[in-house]
Amino acid sequence: MHVTHKALREIASTARIGLADDEIEKTCFDLNLIIDSLEPITRYDLEGVEPTFHPIAGLTNVMREDVERPGLTQEEALANAPATQNGQFRIPPILGDGGGDR
Repeated sequence: MHVTHKALREIASTARIGLADDEIEKTCFDLNLIIDSLEPITRYDLEGVEPTFHPIAGLTNVMREDVERPGLTQEEALANAPATQNGQFRIPPILGDGGGDR
């Protein structure tokens, strides 16, 4: 099965990729070369071969259980902050002149 100019134009349109006529020609040629290079795979007898869902068998989830634990108090969270104000982190302004007590 080869890619036609018409099919490639439809794919490009769906993917919102603008291709000029010369790009359609070259891309069709390249895609068909790739398809032809994969043709030997179709000759393998795979009757009775179970599908492989992951190339490395026996993988397990190594993440810990999601268990709720006590967090920091507000005072502990702010303990090492260079500046605080009204129980919050005080940071330098990133927009404007930073005037006022924000």
